[in-house]
Amino acid sequence: MLRHYRMFAAYNRWANTQIYAAAADLSDAEFRNDCGAFFGSLHRTLNHLVVADRIWMKRFTGTGEAPATLDAVLFEDLDALATARKIEDERIIAWTGRLDEKTLAADFTYVPVTQPIKITQPLAPALAHLFNHQTHHRGQCHMTLTALGKPSLVLDLIYFLRSEGREWM
Repeated sequence: MLRHYRMFAAYNRWANTQIYAAAADLSDAEFRNDCGAFFGSLHRTLNHLVVADRIWMKRFTGTGEAPATLDAVLFEDLDALATARKIEDERIIAWTGRLDEKTLAADFTYVPVTQPIKITQPLAPALAHLFNHQTHHRGQCHMTLTALGKPSLVLDLIYFLRSEGREWM
């Protein structure tokens, strides 16, 4: 399973790079335009992804910042947001690279942002959620870009594996 999660960490970085490259071609108005995604705009959705990753990584590692709300806007401009995304992606890659099977199978305890109760569960399914959550909201980013009339992106895992991710095949 460790190899599987490490592959997802590398894929995550690759897919985020595609989204941010497309976002760089938007005007500020397009970047902030509410296109009906769960968090509205590409700006707010990309912020949410950084927020959620920081929350989960704080839970997993005990270090880093953990915003208090899921809709926090941590960065107003794309450049600062892109820098934060790259840092978070590298943090996830480095951490999954240090994981061992024992840690992955072990329980951990955290308190959700949305419910102030302690939850204890195995790490592996929560880590799977981190990557699934990214994919879910990147799909909304894709929809937002398409709604803005931008070219469709290829974000499928198989395309990553056939190109930059060949080492994971």
